[in-house]
Amino acid sequence: MAAGTPARFATPLAELLAARISNGGPISFAEYMEACLYHPEHGYYTKPQAQPDADYYTSPTVHPIFARLIARQLAEMWEVCGQPMPFRVVEAGAGAGRLAADLLDFAARALPAFYAALHYTAVEISDPQRQRAAQRLARHLAAGRATLAATLPEQIPVGCILANELFDAMPVHRLVVEHGALQEIYVGWDGQRFVEQRGPLSTPALREYFARQDVVLREGQQAEANLAACRWIEDVGRRLGRGFLLTVDYGHPAAELYDERHLRGTLLAYRWHRASEDFYAAPGEQDLTAHVNFTALEQSGRCAGLETTGLVSQARFLLALGRANAFADLYEPGQTETDRFRARLQLKTLLFPEGMGETFRVLIQHKGLARPALTGLAPF
Repeated sequence: MAAGTPARFATPLAELLAARISNGGPISFAEYMEACLYHPEHGYYTKPQAQPDADYYTSPTVHPIFARLIARQLAEMWEVCGQPMPFRVVEAGAGAGRLAADLLDFAARALPAFYAALHYTAVEISDPQRQRAAQRLARHLAAGRATLAATLPEQIPVGCILANELFDAMPVHRLVVEHGALQEIYVGWDGQRFVEQRGPLSTPALREYFARQDVVLREGQQAEANLAACRWIEDVGRRLGRGFLLTVDYGHPAAELYDERHLRGTLLAYRWHRASEDFYAAPGEQDLTAHVNFTALEQSGRCAGLETTGLVSQARFLLALGRANAFADLYEPGQTETDRFRARLQLKTLLFPEGMGETFRVLIQHKGLARPALTGLAPF
């Protein structure tokens, strides 16, 4: 069936993808999404002029309190690990360094002992984004507290890997149940536009993915499978010697993600702060994102020695960390009451269910430690 509006050469990447499919046949949606987001020259996240913040909000862009409370949680993790020198924090998908800068600025000011032990690696595959991050992190780079990298370190002896809105930006396979059989949705080209075609699974790992989680899809139900996330978490789990993986993202455990409320899946395209299901309208010019399957992350983590410390909503995580000092970290010295009021409104966006508070979840996993008690997971 035809999918989306006519997209012939709507973008430079559309032309490249059309030629690729014309020459080699339909590709999986995961291959299409990978190109749309990460093509070296035309990918949404990787092209020189990439500015993802123009199309959607993230928690770090709402207010620095998000990064400050993450810093407090990382400092506690450092203490749980025995205050090692250094304590390595590796942020995967650091973008232009906003989270890293706010976190390091706060640690330098409010958590000096932790800052002195900290070695923060901001990992970002996009060279233009790394250049922007270098400007934001200049003083921490000069102080030896931070480095920039295009790839993950081979080994992280002790520390925490930070994955903030990382997994939702990984390419997903799309599937549908047709006449009781699981089919994959491929992307074809009919000479005028991209079209969706159904066919056999591109890999048996897709069937295994759902079987491991005891997920049985309904007739006609569409769903996504993020095999890339499973591979990634197994890889980083093996790189980590001792410490934590802290994930913040939007999504659900498998039982909720594939229930009757998500019969069309969760994949969306974002452009200019508007969401749509027109995945083919502007390859490379719009974000494509799907909800995270936290059950799959937990299962894959266990394969690499990562045990689940806890899974909570972002609201509960931030409230647990902020209540210790009545959210004093929210304010800057010398702020006017108007500024403080604006900060409180921004905090509500991070906490309230109609904002990000319940949509986003925090998964913490640990390795090489007895089950640790962390403030961000503490019950109210």
